[in-house]
Amino acid sequence: MATSYSCRIAVVVPCYRVADAILPLLARIGPEVDRIFVVDDACPDGSGERVRTGTSDPRVHVRLHVSNQGVGGAVATGYRAALEAGAEIIVKLDGDGQMDPSLIPALIQPIRSGKADYAKGNRFHRLSYLRGMPPVRLVGNACLSFLTKASSGYWQLLDPTNGFTAIHASVLAELDLDRLARRYFFESDLLYHLNALRAVVAELPMAARYADEVSSLRPMRMVGPFLAGNLRNFLRRVATGYLLRNSSIASVELLLAVPLMLFGLGFGAWHWWMSIHSGEAATAGTVMLAALPLILGVQLLLSWLNHDVAAEPRLPIHPMLVQRPRERKRERE
Repeated sequence: MATSYSCRIAVVVPCYRVADAILPLLARIGPEVDRIFVVDDACPDGSGERVRTGTSDPRVHVRLHVSNQGVGGAVATGYRAALEAGAEIIVKLDGDGQMDPSLIPALIQPIRSGKADYAKGNRFHRLSYLRGMPPVRLVGNACLSFLTKASSGYWQLLDPTNGFTAIHASVLAELDLDRLARRYFFESDLLYHLNALRAVVAELPMAARYADEVSSLRPMRMVGPFLAGNLRNFLRRVATGYLLRNSSIASVELLLAVPLMLFGLGFGAWHWWMSIHSGEAATAGTVMLAALPLILGVQLLLSWLNHDVAAEPRLPIHPMLVQRPRERKRERE
C-alpha cells in the first residue's frame, strides 16, 4: 500500500539570461508551493535584482552567485536552501518559462503517494508533444536518452535533459551535492547518483514549449562533455554495481563477454588484413576461431543487458529514509 505524506513544497529556479521571462514564470506558480528559491547564477541581465524589485510574493527568496557556476551549481544552491527551509519535496523549474508551473501537482503526485523518490518531465511520451521542439534539440535529446539509459541504469526513462524535476528531501539529503556535475550534464549525472541510492524515478508526460527565449545551451559544444560524462558514469556504475558492491551471474557474463568480443574482433581483423596483403583466403578454421568468440561474447553481453534492464529500482526508498529519524527519536525518548 502506498504511503501518503503531508508535504511542504519548495521550488528552485536557476536563472541565467532569463530576466524577461522570470517574473511571468513566478506569477504562474500556484498556491500549493510554500517557498520559491530563485538563484541568480551571476546573470549579466540581473535576473535576481529583477525579481527582488518586481515581485511582492512573500514565498520568493533570491540567492545570488558572485561567479557563474552553471545550471548544476545554481540548482545545488537552491537545493541546499530548500533543505534548510524544511521542505519535503523540492521542484526544479527552469527560469526561461518553457515549463508549465500548473503541472507541479501532477509532477509531485508519485512522490506524495509514496510511489517514487524522484519525478521528471518527459517530452517524448507522445509524438504530438514534440511539435514545438527544434530539430537539433530533438535529435540531440534522442541520442542523449540512449547514452543516459546506459550510464544511469534507468532504461525505461526518456528525455534525460528535461529540467522539470521533483525530488523528496530525504533522498536529496543522501546525495553529495558537491559531487554532481555543475553544467548542463547536471540532470543526467543526478540520475546516475540516484541509481546508486536505488531510488525510484517516475516520469510525467508533458509537451515541449519553445517560444522566443534564447538558450545559452550550445548543442555542438556539449557533445564532448556529455559523451565523456556518460562513459565515465557507465564505467563507474558497472564497476561498483557488478564488481564491488554486488556479484552475480550477470557479473560473470560481463567479464566473459568483453574479452571474448575483443578477441574475436582483433583476431578476425588481423587475419582479414593478412589475407588482403597475401592474397590468400583465410581457412574455415580461422574464420570460426574469429566468429565463435565474437558470437558467444555478443550473446553474453545481451544476457547481461537483459539483467541490467530488469535490475532497475522498483521499491521507493524515501519512506524508509523518513522513518529513520522517527526511530532515532523514539530511541532517545
